[in-house]
Amino acid sequence: MIWLLLAFLSAALLGFYDVFKKQSLKENAVIPVLLLNTFFSSIIFLPFIYLSHIGQIETSSIYYCTDWTWHEQQYIVIKAFIVLSSWLFAYFGLKHLPLTIVGPINATRPVMVLVGALTFFGEHLNMWQWAGVIVAILSFFLLSRAGKKEGLDFKHNKWIFFVVLGNIIGACSGLYDKFLMANPDNGGVGLNKMAVQSWYNIYQFFMMAAMLLLLWWPTRKKTTPFQWHWCIPLISIFLSAADFVYFYALGIDGAMISVVSMVRRGSVVVSFLCGALFFHEKNLRRKFFDLLLVILSMLLLYIGAK
Repeated sequence: MIWLLLAFLSAALLGFYDVFKKQSLKENAVIPVLLLNTFFSSIIFLPFIYLSHIGQIETSSIYYCTDWTWHEQQYIVIKAFIVLSSWLFAYFGLKHLPLTIVGPINATRPVMVLVGALTFFGEHLNMWQWAGVIVAILSFFLLSRAGKKEGLDFKHNKWIFFVVLGNIIGACSGLYDKFLMANPDNGGVGLNKMAVQSWYNIYQFFMMAAMLLLLWWPTRKKTTPFQWHWCIPLISIFLSAADFVYFYALGIDGAMISVVSMVRRGSVVVSFLCGALFFHEKNLRRKFFDLLLVILSMLLLYIGAK
């Protein structure tokens, strides 16, 4: 069950990623922050691409990046577009909402992945895993009640809609990851996971650069100004580490995307605690009960996967 332990590690890293993202977006312009995120992520992975190309990293290494033709690269361009679309909605939503609200909403994403996994990959859940999914859905509805205490109407708040839409697109990305990593014999493409992570960050950088020049730069004096913050590079570092562990887990035989995705949302534990300690957010007692439900759903999934 190495893939399941890796999913938990990815969850912890994602929790800190959410915290640094929230801090970086505080009274800051979203598009420049997102551009820098893609820039630093690209810088992290460029050495692996180059060293693999010149033969300094062996093909048997987990850090090896495969050289591809444009036919394979097209799949990664699609991946970059899907992820970037998800990030744009998620970043804008996170900027305007409490972390203790966004975190639990994000934790419901695996339910969307589950529907897709059952539909497209023929995965099957046992009784324990179904119980975990039901508990996760229940936590979302209870969270909407907690949000009303802070004046957040889940039905009419556009930032809630942004976060939910970001999660729906993110769920599509998770399913697409499974398709990219799966062996061709199992209906996938069988792409090298390190190369996927490396190249999609680079493609995202160029997409964001174009977006910044066309959308943000002409109106920068009329919108929220950009301010440098030391947390910005930490977004890239922790996200890159979390995704590396995640892709590696998916590449292990027997890994279930529905379970990996659900466990990965355990990042809400880290983000919730930091939201309480460092951002001094409100209504923590009610939200803490929702958090316990999320943790319970993680435990049920873990039991079901053993």
